[in-house]
Amino acid sequence: MNRQKDKNTNTSEIQQTTGALLSADNTLSDKEISEGWQLLFDGKTNTGWMNAKSGKFPSDGWKIENGALIIDPEGKSKTGGGDIVTVKKFGNFELSLEFKYTPGANSGIKYFVDIEKDNGDLASIGCEYQILDDRLNEDAKAGVAGNHTLAALYDLIPPQDVSDNGPGQWNKASIIVNDNKVQHLLNGIKTVEYERGTPEWRSLVAKSKYRNFEGFGEYHEGRILLQDHGHEVEFRNIKIREIK
Repeated sequence: MNRQKDKNTNTSEIQQTTGALLSADNTLSDKEISEGWQLLFDGKTNTGWMNAKSGKFPSDGWKIENGALIIDPEGKSKTGGGDIVTVKKFGNFELSLEFKYTPGANSGIKYFVDIEKDNGDLASIGCEYQILDDRLNEDAKAGVAGNHTLAALYDLIPPQDVSDNGPGQWNKASIIVNDNKVQHLLNGIKTVEYERGTPEWRSLVAKSKYRNFEGFGEYHEGRILLQDHGHEVEFRNIKIREIK
């Protein structure tokens, strides 16, 4: 028996196993755990999420497959689906997730969402990290100066330095909120930066679709929302770190 070969083989197997564990979807590394990260989606269940209107997870319109939380327009009834929100509220945080959109898709990640506020038949309101296929969805041409495009602060601030992997590919979105300072990142590159509560912020809101919502975007805390816009979009590796 070649003990040196066996030793090398075992070392290689350990390295491969360790690498697989580190790269496994919907899990946290020891480093992430020590930094205070927590999973918002375990890859298997809808625990921690609910419909923004009913308070229960939708019975149709969403599905979990292959470790991803998926908007399922084909399986949606007239009353099924809809936006889903976290059960828990967050104030200062760093949110990280991966998303994959289909050609022409529209969706979004909203934050500082107050589902207790009665908006009638309107969708739940919050600051929105736009998810959009800019090439095929006409909404990319709406708004002002590109503020409806991928990684924008929807209807408020257009993105800069967008690096999109395209439909059918995974992209990584990050939202960082530290007091009133907020950043959007796409695939590790900052696309939007702003400060809530300033005269400049309120001027932007006054010119937007949110102008009639008092105190828009200035809540101390709120829920995270994944938007169902009727297109198939997948989400995975949804994790958050609260900033103290």
